[in-house]
Amino acid sequence: MTPEDFAETAFDMAPVGIVLAQHRIIRACNLTFATMIGVDRTALLGRSFRVLYEDDAEFARLRDVGLAALRGGGSYTDQRILRRTDGSRFWCRFRARTLAPGDPLSRIVMTYAPLGDARPGPELTPRERDVISGLSRGSTSKQIARDLGLSPRTVEDVRARLLRKFKVRNAAELLARLTGPG
Repeated sequence: MTPEDFAETAFDMAPVGIVLAQHRIIRACNLTFATMIGVDRTALLGRSFRVLYEDDAEFARLRDVGLAALRGGGSYTDQRILRRTDGSRFWCRFRARTLAPGDPLSRIVMTYAPLGDARPGPELTPRERDVISGLSRGSTSKQIARDLGLSPRTVEDVRARLLRKFKVRNAAELLARLTGPG
């Protein structure tokens, strides 16, 4: 096996999904990522990341999440819900590193490590998904409110509604319920 063949095999068989993108367009992805999403890899190439999100609003909002860290030349990590092509959802640990800090989305490497299927339970509204995404990043209600352009009180109301909806006492239990074993 040549070094090039070995590198290609390592890319395809990595235990996490790997995506190379330019301006939110998938330019390359490994077999692990395509399998995770539930589609042939060739069907993803040249497509927008929009196919992975519930709606246009969520896709637009997530565009700027982590850009400040990437512009600083670093990397960015969070947990988020993605959508498979069959419509099912799953939680994953998302990591990104830009190859161009001045224009982070122009060339970026991302990995997706599944944390498990989104647990059965009440359906989530787009606003609830936004708040859960912020909580999974460790953000406070004030930080989430600032990121979403909402008042902290609105975020607290959504957070309280989520706790009641999932019958848990705090954000840690909520996240464990959504990502933990059945």
